[in-house]
Amino acid sequence: MFKLNQVRVHRDNRDILSIDELSIPSDGLTVVLGHNGSGKSTLVNLLSGQAEADSGQVTLNETEISEFSQKQLAKEIAFLPQKLPDVAGLTVQELVRLGRFPWRGVFGRWQNDDEKIIIEAMQKTGVKQYANNLADKLSGGERQRAWVAMLLAQQSPVLILDEPTSALDIHHQYHLMDLLQELNQQSGCGILVILHDLNLALRYATHIVALKQGKIAFSGAKELLLDDQRLTDLYETDIQLLDHPQQDDQKIAVVI
Repeated sequence: MFKLNQVRVHRDNRDILSIDELSIPSDGLTVVLGHNGSGKSTLVNLLSGQAEADSGQVTLNETEISEFSQKQLAKEIAFLPQKLPDVAGLTVQELVRLGRFPWRGVFGRWQNDDEKIIIEAMQKTGVKQYANNLADKLSGGERQRAWVAMLLAQQSPVLILDEPTSALDIHHQYHLMDLLQELNQQSGCGILVILHDLNLALRYATHIVALKQGKIAFSGAKELLLDDQRLTDLYETDIQLLDHPQQDDQKIAVVI
């Protein structure tokens, strides 16, 4: 469980994030929503230890994020930023291998099961056939899956991804979210992901954190999304929920 208490992040003479109290389960598929500039990336940077709040507490399982060493934090949380690092010259297998860094033994020695974990991570994400291909030469969807394989090789119980679908076409957006849902349901990984697409959130989320102007608009179970007025207020745009034409238990959101 992530918990935030009296958290403030101040930039350019204003609070860009101001959260009095927030709890986020670390075992579901949590989607962070909100308009551009609402504080989504700032929030996930705090949760993943990439940044510190100017005041307040951010904890994971009752331990402050700032108290973890770099290796300890990497064993708890695997983080994928919106802007992916340059991996020029690395094959997919070499990229995935980087996920084993927190678990390297004394003097950086490889453990006996490292290669097995790397291969399993590539198999689960469907990129094993590209193991010897250069990662930066893959298509966008394949490259995202390779990065998710690296996160899996890290064997952290929580994966945090900042807008992983933003540069993907619709086909690959749903493929990636299918993969994250499967990892959550079958492997028990907690997933926390920033999304811009409301319909992806409606389909995949188990928990929602919605931000507006740096504050919590609402948070809780995904059923909170099943309210036209709540969504309209969040995005300041008229939004209507319609029944999914093929799935009785699903809704789709349209702008009216």
